[in-house]
Amino acid sequence: MDKQFTRDAYIKYWLENGKKPISVYTFTQQLGIPESTFYDNYSSFEALEKDIWRSFFVDTLEKLKPDATYLNYDSREKLLAFYFLWVQRLRENRSYILLQKDKYLAPPLHIDQLESFRIAFYDYIRDLIKEGYQSGEIKERKFVSDQYVHGFWLQALFVLQYWVKDDSERFEMTDAAIEKAVNLSFQLISSNTLDSILDFGKFVFARK
Repeated sequence: MDKQFTRDAYIKYWLENGKKPISVYTFTQQLGIPESTFYDNYSSFEALEKDIWRSFFVDTLEKLKPDATYLNYDSREKLLAFYFLWVQRLRENRSYILLQKDKYLAPPLHIDQLESFRIAFYDYIRDLIKEGYQSGEIKERKFVSDQYVHGFWLQALFVLQYWVKDDSERFEMTDAAIEKAVNLSFQLISSNTLDSILDFGKFVFARK
């Protein structure tokens, strides 16, 4: 039993029962496999849930990276392409994601279930930021540049939460929100806008 099989079986269980299995034993018995087989891949249901979120991200990148058009995009266009395709991937599992929303939409809790996804996302964003530095698309700023990645993670959470609550036809409002959020973020880190905000902040702080 590979990880993909385990993830699919777990998602199916949630869809059919509206909750996680009572135990690994009952879950594997239903699948007709030894309990030890589950532990070959995951130490717990919590670890499995984290990997499901990571798989949504990894599957999206695996579709993007071989695409010649995507490879020729600048950093902003790559992030837009990622979000659009990622949301499509989430749509394939929307019922499961909605059943799980209490575990990741509440701020104190989302860090845990989304942790594996967050780590992988940070690596991806760091690469995009480096490309942006090299092309001049993103401005490197002392003491601030290291925080860019955290801002993009908050952006990813915003996209996820917006999509979960979106009831527009074909989730068109989510597409619009993605475009506006990405364009704004790149305006901030590539133009003088952020510098002006920082200068103003320094001025106000100095007056106190």
